[in-house]
Amino acid sequence: MASEDVKTSESAVSKFVNLAEEAKLAKEEIKPTKYQVYSVCKSLIAGGVAGGVSRTAVAPLERLKILLQVQNPHNIKYNGTVQGLKYIWRTEGFRGLFKGNGTNCARIVPNSAVKFFSYEQASKGILYLYQQQTGNDDAQLTPLLRLGAGACAGIIAMSATYPMDMVRGRLTVQIPYVGLNFAVYESLKDWLIKSKPFGFVEDNEIGIVTRLACGAAAGTVGQTVAYPLDVIRRRMQMVGWTNASSIVAGDGRNKAPLEYNGMIDAFRKTVRHEGFRALYKGLVPNSVKVVPSIAIAFVTYEQVKDIMGVEFRISD
Repeated sequence: MASEDVKTSESAVSKFVNLAEEAKLAKEEIKPTKYQVYSVCKSLIAGGVAGGVSRTAVAPLERLKILLQVQNPHNIKYNGTVQGLKYIWRTEGFRGLFKGNGTNCARIVPNSAVKFFSYEQASKGILYLYQQQTGNDDAQLTPLLRLGAGACAGIIAMSATYPMDMVRGRLTVQIPYVGLNFAVYESLKDWLIKSKPFGFVEDNEIGIVTRLACGAAAGTVGQTVAYPLDVIRRRMQMVGWTNASSIVAGDGRNKAPLEYNGMIDAFRKTVRHEGFRALYKGLVPNSVKVVPSIAIAFVTYEQVKDIMGVEFRISD
């Protein structure tokens, strides 16, 4: 009996030890590794730097675009990109070109960090589900799936970095814009790597100039599609200002009412009183801004990640 009790006791101890070891292993698996933590930080930092650099590079064009969108058509001060920039320089000096850029960067840096990080995570998650569904472990994201991942990134970034009362209005513009940017950029890169046209790709590596071109194309497509939504959003934000309607349409007979019942009503009244072209006011400086801005953001993000990746490998 004593022998059986000893065996039973040893068996119980053995089971307890095994359970403890399993719990320890499970805890170690759940605990983020040094590399995982670094990877998250690297992605967030690279995204933040990309947002700050790209926004500062095009700050004068961003300010001019807004001034063109809301200026009084009966008292025009800004008549085109070059003339508008010269007018700001003459009346406000160099600092006038970057007025509000600090506030913009404070908003854009965290937004950009979350956006790039969210896109990476959403892409991984969607790719995993896609591979599971198709049963093909080598499957890659399609342009439509990239669009979905980009849309997810836009939603998460806007929700995480803006007060909730602003989210709905921001999402209306940012979902198609961010989604198209990522979808076009990543699809162009994939196409270049696979087809290798005109010697743009060497050893499956895309040069900085080529990546800048891909970013420029992505930004052009995204902002052209979403620009009318941006104009309408800014018009709707003006509701409630003193004499706000005179800012948009002047004090003449054709003053446009700014009491909008929603986005559709804002579209309808804008086109009725100012024509279809009003939906694209400020598009030229915005296009000149978006081409380098998106290109710089994508390339800066990838370069910063590459640099931080090299430093991490060296430190290990």
